[in-house]
Amino acid sequence: MSILERFPALIFDFDGTLIDSAPDIALGLNRLLVAEGRRELPLSDVHQMIGDGAGRLVEQAFAATGAALTPAELGPMTERYLAIYGALPVDRSCIYPGVVETLTALKNAGHRLGLCTNKPAGISVDLLRDLGLDALFDAVAGGDSVARKKPHPDPLLFVMERLGVGAGGAVMVGDNANDVAAARGAGVPVVAVAYGYPRMALADLGADIIIDRFADLPGALARLG
Repeated sequence: MSILERFPALIFDFDGTLIDSAPDIALGLNRLLVAEGRRELPLSDVHQMIGDGAGRLVEQAFAATGAALTPAELGPMTERYLAIYGALPVDRSCIYPGVVETLTALKNAGHRLGLCTNKPAGISVDLLRDLGLDALFDAVAGGDSVARKKPHPDPLLFVMERLGVGAGGAVMVGDNANDVAAARGAGVPVVAVAYGYPRMALADLGADIIIDRFADLPGALARLG
């Protein structure tokens, strides 16, 4: 059985897997924090906050500077952050090495590609377009596409339904424990990249395979198959 026959659908996380978005996320957060009279956060701190969605990101950023946002404050503050982040100019150099070439080869080989991120769907679609990656993807789920974000399997199942595959025909590719948990919940094997924002030891992620470079993905899929 070929890799395409075994895994017709390949589903990817965004931040820390396809793009190094942490510098722009930190820039947007720090502009918001400064506007609110808070101190800026170093990039290393922001790395540890990425992956749980925009609301949790903003909540953690304010908590790290000594300010606890109330539920009534969090929604509007998150919207302000998203407006700042969404207005930042897009630099295609944020795409990790090997991503464009590997995704293009997999797409041309017949795989259907999906994006499953905790980023809001609208911003994710806009970012894919601005990065020139939109034509490669057949389905997108953001953190607001379904009621529950990763680590729940719901957004992954959402993408799989739109790609027309069940658990036996998909692979999840991500960088942190949320991706692994979502894949396990959906009954899907998972490949983790070693260069992202894992927030824990790579050996503890529980992925089926860990790859050092995105270009190693086809080989990992062959091993899984």
